[in-house]
Amino acid sequence: MTLLNPRDKILVQGITGREAMGMVEDALAYGSSIAAGVTPGKGGQKVHGVPVFNTVREAASASGATVSVISVPAAGVLDAALEAFAGGIKLCLIMSERVPRLDTARLLAVARSAGCTVIGPNTLGLIRPGVAKLGTIGGRVDNVKRSFSKGKVAILSRSGGMTTEIASFLTSRGIGQSIAIGVGGDAIIGANFTDLMPLLEDDPKTEAVVLYGEPGGTAEEQLADYLQERKTRLRMNAFLSGRFVDEMQGVRFGHAAVIVEGDRGSIKGKAKALREAGVFVAEKFDDILEGLPQ
Repeated sequence: MTLLNPRDKILVQGITGREAMGMVEDALAYGSSIAAGVTPGKGGQKVHGVPVFNTVREAASASGATVSVISVPAAGVLDAALEAFAGGIKLCLIMSERVPRLDTARLLAVARSAGCTVIGPNTLGLIRPGVAKLGTIGGRVDNVKRSFSKGKVAILSRSGGMTTEIASFLTSRGIGQSIAIGVGGDAIIGANFTDLMPLLEDDPKTEAVVLYGEPGGTAEEQLADYLQERKTRLRMNAFLSGRFVDEMQGVRFGHAAVIVEGDRGSIKGKAKALREAGVFVAEKFDDILEGLPQ
């Protein structure tokens, strides 16, 4: 499976909400194929020319959409996601934040059975430069076009803002991106770094990966274990922020998942594990350029 290929049709759940309406406007201006929207009770309306349906099944049947962006209040995310899976959606990006952890765990269990890849919750989105973007990643379309450029480097980041910051930095140095994904800042998310690696390895347009990690959780350590067991063809560079958090046990910073408990989730431990797995871990931000293809 290739994440977000040019033929994919996209629907937006919660399309009549304020945030979703702005996101749709920018996505259409970028060239994304937003084919339908869903808001129960508002079928028949249009948002920036996109037809609105009452259910995912109706929207998917009419448009052929296989990708969904969920932008609904946190309490409605579980129902929206389950409806998306039942409607045949194969890639689901959940922008909503503050989703109850039990709801996330439940929807991810169903997603696995349905064969749907979930990005998020609490993500700004993903973008395949020159093809399409999902979510609000990069902000307004003019900034997106300045920051992201087509190329051979994938970006995987726990921070939505830093996804764009890294892309802009690479672009300014003449290094384009094949895809950039903000995986989400919650403690429980769908596809993590390890889950996304096989998709990147199968993508002929991707030759390298820049990873942005943070304190807390074990996503980086899990990726290191994966790379120890399966040697990758991809150049792997990482930058890990928040070293100061190692000295401040039990305090949460920013994202819900940024919390260090004992040795678990420390930047020192993550850096050691990644280096042992063959990943180049940059000491300074500028060093992420090391060995990247033009």
